[in-house]
Amino acid sequence: MIHCIVQREKNNIFAGVDFWLVLFYIILIFLGWLNIYAASTSEDHTEILDFGAVYGKQLIWIGLAVPLIIIVLFIETRFYERFASLFYIASILSLIGLFIFGKNINGAQSWYAIGSSTLQPSEFAKAFTALAVAKLLSDKAFTFRPFKNHVKAFFLIFLPALLITLQPDPGSALVYFAFLFVFYREGLPPYYFVIGFLLIILFLLTLYFGSYISIPIMIYVISGVFIFILGYLSIYKQRVLKRNWLQFLTTFFIICGYILSVKYIFNNIFEERHRNRFNIILGKTTDIQGVGYNTNQAIKTIASGGFTGKGYLEGDRTQGKFVPEQDTDYIFSTVGEEWGFIGSTLVIILFIAFMFRIIHVAERQKSTFSRVYGYSIATIFFFHFMVNIGMVIGLVPTIGIPLPFFSYGGSSLWGFTLLLFIFIRLDANRSYEW
Repeated sequence: MIHCIVQREKNNIFAGVDFWLVLFYIILIFLGWLNIYAASTSEDHTEILDFGAVYGKQLIWIGLAVPLIIIVLFIETRFYERFASLFYIASILSLIGLFIFGKNINGAQSWYAIGSSTLQPSEFAKAFTALAVAKLLSDKAFTFRPFKNHVKAFFLIFLPALLITLQPDPGSALVYFAFLFVFYREGLPPYYFVIGFLLIILFLLTLYFGSYISIPIMIYVISGVFIFILGYLSIYKQRVLKRNWLQFLTTFFIICGYILSVKYIFNNIFEERHRNRFNIILGKTTDIQGVGYNTNQAIKTIASGGFTGKGYLEGDRTQGKFVPEQDTDYIFSTVGEEWGFIGSTLVIILFIAFMFRIIHVAERQKSTFSRVYGYSIATIFFFHFMVNIGMVIGLVPTIGIPLPFFSYGGSSLWGFTLLLFIFIRLDANRSYEW
């Protein structure tokens, strides 16, 4: 047991560590803190070591991340694979425990109160789910050919996503869809992506036209399309129809049921703030003073930065606190105003290079477990990066997920640190036999 936990291959725990990934981590942490300082500094809080201010608290979390990194690198690589299932179960229990012991903040019961601080287990659940997915997919007997294995893989990501949605925190739950790209990389049939894309489009179309066209009429239209397809197949593709007629009918009834459920889910399960955000994105509502206020102010703040930016700590809209939650979900608006188009582009390039480096390192792994885990964290980072920046510039609905290493928060910082350095540890041991 001790041999599995404590590293004995090398005296130096930093031997074999990928220099580029560590360098990206340090740069992103540093730039993130600079922007948190810019977004949260005020006349009452100007000293860098003011630990009562947001930026001071973030410094504490950054400092505490160092022993976390050392512990992660100290543990032997076999431990992560051997106990991946236990980590996953522990994360599920921590999510369930929120419904009993959790603290409600901004309408979501997603945090444990620890003294004056809070801890969000969903940030750590991503790393443990990634380990569980890597464990399942690296099993020599596992392939995506039998349908039961599809169910196993989807269950691993669906369970934590469901528990997080019920908190409710649908934004954090959406991150788990990133694992679909990992499944595809490991052999999942591509039609799942086609089905998923069509369901999203059908969901949005139902919401958009539901106010103008009744649901029964929409079902009539879909019925007409299906009748046309079946007519075509009966004339030109009789073998296909004879062999798959039951699948066609099943698909038809599933789609009709899905359409009928959209309106109920939207009106009864989604909260009002979520409904308002969808209506704004669909152009059915304009609310720049209400639920759309944050995004509208963020867009104006970024636009005010122009090409070169106003200069560090010179952003009048940032210093004037025009953008709510600017040190967390809307931190990129600080980059846009003070660093301008050039600075924003460099930050985006830095993130893209960071993610490409993770994929490059994942591809060189000799272990399937390490490769799958590497792709898992690459897709998680990409999802956060894409959705957060898209949210700030108004391309996607506001769903409230942090920009890795930039947004303020100890749980997110530790969660992303854990995600990355477990992979760095796995990569450092790639030349050894397991």
